[in-house]
Amino acid sequence: MKYYEFRELIAEFANKFGIPGVAAGLWHKGKTVYAHHGVTSTENPLPIDNHTLFQSGSIGKTFTATALLMLESEGRVDLQSPVRRYIPELRLADESAAKQVTLQQLLNHTAGWEGDFFPDTGEGDDALARFVCRFNELTQLTSPGKVFSYNNAAFSLAGRVIEKVTGETYERAIRSMLLQPLGFRESFFSRDEIMTRRFAVGHTPAEDDRLQIARPWGLPRNSAPAGGISTSIADLLAWGRFHAGDSFRGDGLRELSFSKLSAMRTPTVHTPGGAFGDAMGIGWFLSNLGDTWLVSHSGSTPGQEASLSLLPDYDWALALLTNASPVGLAMNRELRQQVLASCTGIIEEPPKPKSVDSARLTAYAGEYRARGMCCRVDVDEAGELVLSVNNDPQLVEQATEADEASLSHPMTLQAGLVDEDTHRYVFKSGLFQGMTGYFDCNSDGETKGVHLFGRWLHRAKM
Repeated sequence: MKYYEFRELIAEFANKFGIPGVAAGLWHKGKTVYAHHGVTSTENPLPIDNHTLFQSGSIGKTFTATALLMLESEGRVDLQSPVRRYIPELRLADESAAKQVTLQQLLNHTAGWEGDFFPDTGEGDDALARFVCRFNELTQLTSPGKVFSYNNAAFSLAGRVIEKVTGETYERAIRSMLLQPLGFRESFFSRDEIMTRRFAVGHTPAEDDRLQIARPWGLPRNSAPAGGISTSIADLLAWGRFHAGDSFRGDGLRELSFSKLSAMRTPTVHTPGGAFGDAMGIGWFLSNLGDTWLVSHSGSTPGQEASLSLLPDYDWALALLTNASPVGLAMNRELRQQVLASCTGIIEEPPKPKSVDSARLTAYAGEYRARGMCCRVDVDEAGELVLSVNNDPQLVEQATEADEASLSHPMTLQAGLVDEDTHRYVFKSGLFQGMTGYFDCNSDGETKGVHLFGRWLHRAKM
């Protein structure tokens, strides 16, 4: 794809979705192009450029996973070992889980406890240590290694392992192990470093659907291993190139052999029909595109949406940074499909719903819950699945004024069943159109839970 085509496409999509600012980078067969559009903030606008800092959100999990792979290469950790080997003081609500859970299970979202846990434990160097001391507050939903369910807290625990093994804070360890050897000069954790440079501000819809500045701007320090890194489009694309096998800056990371990086892109748990892909490697999501895996991770922070996608077999990587949510998520998904098809001819087509007897769908009806989230599944008069997603009532009741900004807006989403055997569904319209999930049913056909936005929600008792 030529520069002017890429630039025009980015501007077209930014205007189509009404996003204030976008930065994009594409690497294909050794050639790199960048494009940017719009401004950093609707209130205090500065033009977006290749060096503007955006929050990359959960893409930061790939840095945490890579650092642990590097420590394993040096013989300092073993991903198959229990976490307690490195953090003997770890306490969970379930003692057997505390004994069993391994480092790899932290990195592939199969630790089994509630994952969306965001208490602020301060900005000091002990933020992660203090956070981990509260893990006994988390309900153990499944045994470690049994069920995939997106787990932010598990990655913070993985970051604490890095601290214990290296003797450094997580941020200093990532800088010395990864950022400096790769020559990344526009990637930061600290607000003090970010705020002295050109940076993007997030935007979310107000009650009248017009965009407003998202406040607070960032996440607590204890979220750094799960999604606390801010970066430029230049550094983010370079990170994607490195993981796609481009050795342009890899000389400083000889410990990470090609086989080690390839292992991160090898399935460790299968999630057919999941929201983020068909399998999980180590830190990366994997989507089956026939003869190859699309390797990806996205990131969501207050008012910002990021995406990094790789096709190592095609020497292809696409990085996208936006400062509006949730529309940025929809734009990133649709834009990736178009760029991927243009560059490689591969069509990333979402599954189509099939016609199913409404009586069959009633087996899924009911209320499902996870920490911070409640979902009501109904079957409407037209015989369609309707998912009503809201905040957990207990979370709303306990929320302080400072917490209110982090609460989600209620959503009503129409879905259709894709496959009766796998109980897979797909959203049919709106910003999440094409995103999939599935119901968790036992051998008797009883519905135990639902996978929604990557999370496992258990079915509430009637």
